[in-house]
Parts: sequence; C-alpha cells; structure tokens
Amino acid sequence: MKKLTERKDSSKMSVSLEGHIEHITFVNEENGYTVAQVKVPGRRDPVTVVGRMMNPTPGERILMKGEWTNHQKFGEQFRCDYCESFVPATIYGIEKYLGSGLIKGIGPVMARRIVEKFGMDTLKIIETESIKLMEVEGIGEKRIDMIRNAWEEQREVRAIMLFLQNHGVGVAYASRIFRQYGNAAINILQDNPYRLATDISGIGFCTADRIAEKMGFAKDSYQRAEAGILYVLNELADEGHVYYPSELLIRKCGEILDIDATILGKALKKAAEKSIIIIEDGSAFPAVTFPERAVYLARYYQSEVQTATHLKAFITKSPLCEIDTGKAVRWIEEKLSVTLAEKQIEAIRAATTNKLLVVTGGPGTGKTTIINAIIHIFSTLGKKILLAAPTGRAAKRMSEATGQEAKTIHRLLEYRPQKGGFQKNEKAPLDCDILIVDEASMIDIVLMHNLLKAIPAETTFILVGDVDQLPSVGAGSVLKDVIVSGKVPVIRLSEIFRQASKSSIILNSHRINEGKMPRLQNSQDRLDDFYFVEQNDPEKVLNMIVRLVKERIPQRFGFDPLEDIQVLTPMHRGLVGAGNMNIVLQSALNYGEEGLHIGGRFYRVGDKVMQIRNNYDRDVYNGDIGRVVNLDDELQEATLVFDGRDVVYEYSDLNEIVLSYAVSVHKSQGAEYPAVVMPLLMQHYMLLQRNLLYTAVTRGKKLVVIVGEKKALAIAVRNNQSQKRFTLLSSRLGSI
Repeated sequence: MKKLTERKDSSKMSVSLEGHIEHITFVNEENGYTVAQVKVPGRRDPVTVVGRMMNPTPGERILMKGEWTNHQKFGEQFRCDYCESFVPATIYGIEKYLGSGLIKGIGPVMARRIVEKFGMDTLKIIETESIKLMEVEGIGEKRIDMIRNAWEEQREVRAIMLFLQNHGVGVAYASRIFRQYGNAAINILQDNPYRLATDISGIGFCTADRIAEKMGFAKDSYQRAEAGILYVLNELADEGHVYYPSELLIRKCGEILDIDATILGKALKKAAEKSIIIIEDGSAFPAVTFPERAVYLARYYQSEVQTATHLKAFITKSPLCEIDTGKAVRWIEEKLSVTLAEKQIEAIRAATTNKLLVVTGGPGTGKTTIINAIIHIFSTLGKKILLAAPTGRAAKRMSEATGQEAKTIHRLLEYRPQKGGFQKNEKAPLDCDILIVDEASMIDIVLMHNLLKAIPAETTFILVGDVDQLPSVGAGSVLKDVIVSGKVPVIRLSEIFRQASKSSIILNSHRINEGKMPRLQNSQDRLDDFYFVEQNDPEKVLNMIVRLVKERIPQRFGFDPLEDIQVLTPMHRGLVGAGNMNIVLQSALNYGEEGLHIGGRFYRVGDKVMQIRNNYDRDVYNGDIGRVVNLDDELQEATLVFDGRDVVYEYSDLNEIVLSYAVSVHKSQGAEYPAVVMPLLMQHYMLLQRNLLYTAVTRGKKLVVIVGEKKALAIAVRNNQSQKRFTLLSSRLGSI
C-alpha cells in the first residue's frame, strides 16, 4: 500500500474518489507529480487526475481525496491531494497492471494469457507459486526467473519509494538505490544518507541533504560539512576547475550550505587527514594568481601531478630516429601530391627530433595533411603508429581522413569497468612507436593522466588540436596548459590553404578567432556556406529555426533534417535553449503520440538522442549522439543505435539520455556536422564568448546558419575573456 500525505490546507472540503488507473499521461519522477486517466465507476469517460502519486501504474486501484477543478485549457480535472493505491481488484485491472511494463518479462500479450489462465488468483500465483506460470504458453524457466526476480525487486523498490517519500524525496531514484545497495538500502540510508551523493551517479548532495534533514541530521554537523565540501568541489570540477583556492572554497561552501566558516575549516582538515582531498601550498608556484592553499579532490591532484611528471619525462628523452627531413619532405610531397607550407615542413621536422610535440591551428590550416605525412614517413621506416581521439565521432573523422584505424582513447586503453578500469597502463603499456591524438583540446586532466600512464617511454607522442576552441568538458585545460608552459615544442598553423579559402565558414571562423566580425554579405544568386539571419524576437528566432531545419535547408541544400542538420545553442534554458528547442523540434520532426514518458521526458522511436555521461559498461560516452530504434515495454528496455552499434538501456537508465535535435555548443566538441544552425541573442549574454562562437562555427562542415541579433554576434566576437579554470599543470611543467 502506498500513501501520500494530505495537504495541510483544510479550508476546503475534500472529495473522495475511487477508481483504477487507465493510462499515465505524464509523470515527473523527481517529485511524483502525475497526470493520469482514471476509470471511475458510474462515469462513462475516464477522469483526468493531477497531483502527486507514488509510482503510479495502470491497472492499480486507487483511493483519492481532493477537489474538482476546471482547467482553462484542459477542462474538468480532479486535483488529488491524497492517494492510496491497492493491487487491482478486477480481472481487467490485473491484466492492465501486469501489461503496463511494471514486471520485466510481462507485456500486454503475455499479461492477457496469464490472466486468462489464472483469473483473480494471478497475483497470488506470481507471489507464491510462480512455477505454475509454466502452464502459460510462451513462458519457460528463464522467463519465470525473470518475472520472479522482477516481482521481488518491485517489492523492495516500493519499500525504498515509501521511505524516500516519507522523507520528502522524489521516487525517481528508488531503482538505482536498490541496484546499488540491494536489501540493505534503507539501513544504509538511515545510517548515512550522504553516501548517496558519492555512491550513485545522478543522485547529488541536494537529494541526500533533503533525506538527512528529514532524518534529523544537524545542519552544522561535520558529516554534512564534509559531504557538502565534496559536493561543491565536484560541482567546481564539472565547471572545469582541477583545484580551488581554499579561501574561495570555504566562502562558496558557506553560501551554499549555510555553515559557519570555522566548522567548514575543521571539516576541510578532517577530509584532508582522510586523504579524500589534498591541500597544497600554492606559494610554491609564484606565477599563480591565487598563491594560497589549493584544494584538490584526491583523484584530480594525482592526475595533475602525474600528468606533469610523465610529460617532463617525454621532454627530456631523445627522438625516435634521425632522418633526412629534406628528402622526406620531397618524397611525401610526391606521394601525397601536395606542396607543403613552411610550417608543415617544420612540424614534420619537429616530429622526428622530439619525443613530445603539439600541432595546433584552426580549420583549413593543414593539420590533417601533417598527420598523413607523419603516418606515411614513419610507416615507411617500419614504425608502428597508433591513432586516437577523445570521442567516437572524432575518431571516426580521423579514420576517414587518414585511411588508418583510429580509436577513442577509452577503447585504445581498453576500459573495462568490471575489471577495475583501464587495462592499458604502466604495467601493460600500448604497443607503438608513435601515438598521434587528434582533437586534443577535448582531453581533460584525468583522461590525459590515464593515457600517459600507458605510453611506453620510447614512444613519440604527438598532440594535434585547436587550442582556441572551448576547453574540455571535464576538469582542466590540458592542451592550453601544455602550450602555455613553454616547455613543449609547439607548431602553430595559421595559413589557410587555397582550397579551404573558398569556404566562408573557414574564412569567418578565422576572422572570429582574430576578434573580427564575420563577413555577412551573402550573394543572392549563388549558394554560400555561411549565413546570418537577423531576428531580435526569441519566439520568431525559434520559429525560424524550426522552418530552417524542417523545410528551407533540406529544400535548398538537400540535407536531411535528422541526419545532417544539428542545432547548436549557447545555453540549456530559455525559449531558444536546448531543453525547449528539443521539445519543439521533436514535435516538428518526429510525429506521433506513442512513446515513453520517463523522468519528465518523452521519447519516441526515431528520436535523435545524446548520452550525457560516460557509461563505460555500454561503451557510450558523454556527447555521443544516437537514435532510438525500439522501445520494449515488456522488457522495459530501449534500444539505441550509436555509430551503427545497437546499445540496450533499461528504462530506469534513460536518465543518461536526452533528446539531441538541439545540443549545447559545449556538447558538440569533437563533432562535425554537414549543417549547423545556431540561435544567438542578447538573452545569451553571459555566454557570449569568442571561443564558444568559434567552436560552434567550426562544427559546420558545409553550412552554418546563425539566427539572431547582430549586437549579440558583435559582443561574442569581442569577448575573449573566457572563464578562468584553476589548474597548476602549466606551472608544474614550467618548473622543469
């Protein structure tokens, strides 16, 4: 039995209503707010019920208390303030209940067969005599085990739901909590609810804090202070900081947690004693803006220190081999039918005389030509070469450009979560003479640390990337720090090659990078690849983008709205933020009412979606884009395709997936799309930065269309003050 607390407002008379749930229209799994169709005896049509319900399931019999209301748009509704649910009491209700997807292994067809066989005894049979299910066609031992386990899990999950609800927390997390802790879940939560914040992905400090407060944990307890500090440090890492100055950290924690600085200082010291965090005296690095104590989460400290150590080792080692560069250049020019520029020749020379090299430059400056030249030269010398990139999309582009296999860094290092992480490391290093990594601006400090551990001492390591793009999504600004240190050979490419110079996208991206306004005069009698559509009204911008994606670009350029066109936006919120634009574009591009409501989101087969956190078990990573190809209510599984590979998600794991008709510019790093459409308005003011605009424009391969205000465009071009990230990597390298 499930309960929700009655509303405290008793000024209105409550009406009782009883019926069974016919259909769930919407559920916000965080707070339990539900819109459901309930079949009430004596009424011909189902009643629309709105209010908080715990894990509502079609077929359940519910007793509600509340009041009738008349919604301006949706008409008569029953607002539910209190709800109790019971197992179904009718044959129809039992069938609906079992066929709703509640029990993995039973869908609508199987539910009908089971109910036809056992009638009103169905639920009792599942509960106590599940072996009898073998009498139903299509059910064998394997499916019985699945049903039995799912039924038992449902009972435990519901107990956790009730516990969470009694402590003022949404029920969306119950399945993940049960998977993490099993039957011990409630005992663990009662002992230390703050464990949720560190143990379970997607459940943060705020949720744990709400449970702790309901359970009577003091607001200024050391347990809360320590958990809060870790929460703030993790949030800061998500913003890109590898460390944070101690005074600023305590001030920020005080504002967020409302805890006295003295208590926070002691909690900080205790966390350091337990080596959960590392505090380093920043005065050892006089060039740093904040020379006070630097506070690190332990894993980021180890990653930064070890990254510096490994890079220093490369800098001091002898080159792979001595070759006649002039002869090699003449040979490669003939082999590739190209004429190399002086900077490209310099890059080839540097690759043969250094163990560590950075090649950086914007689009059209010949980075790929250099990679191809190095591959051909060293392959001819019998050297083994490995190619890698941070994302699947970037690795695929690298493979297409070179004709050689390129892997993601995670695949290169053979990440196996069930075996403890990366299988390639200092004890089992990579087998190569040269390692070339493209899109190096995307590599964060933790990934760089793990990569460097696996590179043999005799290997030549070449980083290729565009340092003027946005920094990595994860903590750090590795490529920039390596360049700024002044200790690593760097080849900067700036010359735009003749073929690339015909592209307005490339010319304008370089103008933006130089702080100049892009050229917006487009010829009306020929197709161009860069357009600016001036529009100041956000609603009109939204409507224009929908028309561009759905009709105008496909008709004029022949691009497919789903496969070829990507909307990029500076922000998540607002009318032209990624959240709202996804809803509008989904409605415009993927019709139909059938689909799956989960976690406040709605998915349909055919939807364009994106993974929003690394999932090493599924080998799908933050920013990977795929398509929904199947939704199986019986197995409660969704099948998605990423780069031609089917990946199965349980419905409860779809919190990792969002619609991707529109994505943030940050999430587009490493990707390249045939066509990019981008809103740019003054409401994006805080995000109007040159590197963000530059990154967005350089994602478009054949077409870029910006819709918005010229004033916003001008501000973005002028603003070269991107947010400072606290990192000491360049200082550590500079101390060589």
